[in-house]
Amino acid sequence: MRVQQQGQSLRLRIDEAELATLLAGGTVENATRWPDGRDERQQLALAARHGWRRGDDGWRIELADAAVRGLAARLPSRDGLSFGLAVPGGDTLEVLFDVDVRDSVRQRRADQAGKA
Repeated sequence: MRVQQQGQSLRLRIDEAELATLLAGGTVENATRWPDGRDERQQLALAARHGWRRGDDGWRIELADAAVRGLAARLPSRDGLSFGLAVPGGDTLEVLFDVDVRDSVRQRRADQAGKA
């Protein structure tokens, strides 16, 4: 999983293998070990609706199951999921979730070649 953040924008990009993990009910994780020895984790999982949770060692974004399955059905696509999460004070964290288009094209071509 690739995590990009800037200001009130968070972009999360995964590959086809990570998408398969999510669709099977698993969790996708990115972990960083900092110079002080602390690990910080960013996780993605499916849930009934979009949401966010903080843990002692990082955060977890919950993606709406139906929306992710809809995205998976139209891959490869440059269009991902975009949604906002409310932040105290009236602000919003804009979240963009997508599946790497180049990886999708490679995987789906390989799958089709294997079926031929």
